[in-house]
Amino acid sequence: MIDVSSSIFELTYSFSERLPVSIKVLLEAAIRNCDNFSVKPVDVEKILDWSKSQYATDNDIPFKPARVLLQDLTGVAVVVDFAGMRDAYAQLGGKAEKINPLCQVDLVVDHSVQVDFAKT
Repeated sequence: MIDVSSSIFELTYSFSERLPVSIKVLLEAAIRNCDNFSVKPVDVEKILDWSKSQYATDNDIPFKPARVLLQDLTGVAVVVDFAGMRDAYAQLGGKAEKINPLCQVDLVVDHSVQVDFAKT
């Protein structure tokens, strides 16, 4: 069994030679969030053994990203959904501030801004 109390660097570095980058990302997220409840040491082992279990149909792994980056096209819809959920919760008597993402979310608006007229 893997000792998840080891440092993330030690665990990921010891297996880094044989792991694809995408598996390293999943492994690091699993180790960081290993709480013996939603992410268990057996989940970390499943990720480390990915080549043996990659085609299994019952092989779910938990993934809790540290941050979500939203592009403006999809991000605006997410912001509107959160606003709607907050409004509905407030109408039911709850505190709207309780409705928040579970991880950090960054919204990137990448439109150019054109100035047709400026005055100082």
